[in-house]
Formats: sequence, structure tokens, C-alpha cells
Amino acid sequence: MQAQFFVQRGAALLTLCLVLLGSSLASAPAPAAGTANPLLSVVRVEARVPGDSRTASRLGTERAGAGVVIADDGLILTIGYLILEADEVSVTDRNGRRFPADIVAYDHATGFGLLRAYEGLSVPSVALGSSAAVESRQKALAASVGPVPALPVEVRSVHPFAGGWEYLIDGAIFTAPPIPEFGGAALFGEDGRLLGIGSLILQDADGSGQTGNMFVPIDLLKPILADLLAFGRSTEPARPWIGLYPTEVNGYLIVSGVSEGGPAETAGLRFGDLLVAVDGAPVTDMAAFFRLVWALGPAGTRIPLTVLREGKIHVVDVESRDRHSWLKLGRTY
Repeated sequence: MQAQFFVQRGAALLTLCLVLLGSSLASAPAPAAGTANPLLSVVRVEARVPGDSRTASRLGTERAGAGVVIADDGLILTIGYLILEADEVSVTDRNGRRFPADIVAYDHATGFGLLRAYEGLSVPSVALGSSAAVESRQKALAASVGPVPALPVEVRSVHPFAGGWEYLIDGAIFTAPPIPEFGGAALFGEDGRLLGIGSLILQDADGSGQTGNMFVPIDLLKPILADLLAFGRSTEPARPWIGLYPTEVNGYLIVSGVSEGGPAETAGLRFGDLLVAVDGAPVTDMAAFFRLVWALGPAGTRIPLTVLREGKIHVVDVESRDRHSWLKLGRTY
């Protein structure tokens, strides 16, 4: 069904989206060779994840979204959670042709994932842009797969983003209106260059209550790309992972869950614990909590957490780990 949609209506919709963009990609300065129509670089990504994987319960075992070809050898950039712990991955181009793909890398700190498709994938690569130059009210184009393959959008804000899976990035790009198939979607600037990769749909993208998407800025990829290609991950010291899911509730940070077999569960942290301090430093919000934890040292560092539980203060020492050692990775490398 998806393939038939691409074949029958893809070309017309791509042309329409270019016209709707206003300062259209078609009239902008030409990007690198082979990317005159960057929408052709967007492919569908499908992954099968074994049921015993650590992330199966939260992310499912059948995952699908988009990816963007960023090199002529079939290298594809996507959002990492689509392919995390997968043992089978495939990509489909806009002509409905499907190709097997190998997982090249996964980086939790940024959220990026890399694939490489072989056996005849012939899709033009797109050039990387500069997300550092992105500003509020800037026009852009979000491109994905599905019934809405592309959508003119506006950048509503650019600021740090913290997610409850021990995730924090600077320069996240928030856009509206939302593109429905946001996972791995591409955000293109007016010159056709890639500015970011879609991660989330949010009920409030800019503080006004408008629904939109969050894109991971492409500049986060550039310093680690060589490592990802060579080693499958960044060679920077791994951050301490504690396997805890905090949620902000009325100005407080509450434990909403712990990873099975992870450091927090092993240390005895529970659902409903109120996080008070990290190594004696008061916790104010999720971003501050992560920064305090990571500032104590690399993976393996002991993390003293002060929590309020049933009206009593407890200090819990958590032996942090490298998250990669807990995940079941490497099945298609």
C-alpha cells in the first residue's frame, strides 16, 4: 500500500510541496550535486526487533519511519530508536523498491542512528546543512513517508530538550505544523540541505500550545560521524547511565519508572520516589538532573541520589553503567 502510494502520487505531491514552500527549494541556490530535489533522498525505514530486547516493551518490536540518504554509498541517517536492538532492517525508496540494510551505528547522546543499504539502492544523497544558523520563524520543509510525504513548516523555537530516557541535547529545533510520520523525518532548509532529523511530536512546540515536531539538529552529527562510521559509536567516554525515567510534576521530579535490570532498579529506587538531590546538589528540573549526574564522571561512577519516599529522606548510591552494555546491540552489525 505504501509503495503504491509513492508510485502513483509521489511526484505530484513533491511538486506541490515545493510550490507551497514559498521561497521554494526549487528556486533556492543549488545544493551539492545530486540533491536538486532533496525529497528523493528520503526513504522508508522498517525494523524488526526481537521480543527479548530491552526496548521492546516501550518501543515495540515492529518499527517504521523515515531516513535520509547522506552519502552515495547508501549511508542513511535516521532516528536511533527506530533501529535500536533490531535484528532485521530494510529501506524502501519512493518507487516502492525495498532493500535490506545493515545497522552501522547508534548514538544515544544525540539520538542518531546510521544504516547502510546495499544491493542496488539508487537514491541521490543530500548535503548536510548548518543547524547552528536556524532561527525562529524560518521557513523549512519537513519530509517523511506515508500519506503526507512532505509539509512546509515554520521553525517555532530552538532550545535545549530533555527527555525522560536520560536524554538531553542543545539546539533542538521545534517546528509547526506537525508532520504525522515524524520518526526519522528530514528537515530541509531553503537551500535543500539537511538541518535535522525528526524525533518527536509534541503538544506544545513553542510555548503557545501548538502541536509540532522536535528535530535533532544536524550539527550534532558532524563531530561524531567519523567515530560512528569506524566504531559504531562515539569514542567519547560514555556518560553514566542509571536506568531511571524521571517525570516533572508540578515543579517536582518524580521517578515514573526504572529499567529492568538497570542500575536504579538494582539500587532499590522505586516508582513514585521524589528526586531531591544529586550528590547533595538540589534537583530543580529534568535537564538539571541529567547535567548533575553526568558531571560526576563517566559510566561506572557512583551516583549518590537523595530521594523522598513515604515522607522519609533516603540516600541511594547508584552504580552507573554504560547504557550500551545493557542494551542488546550488534545483531546486524
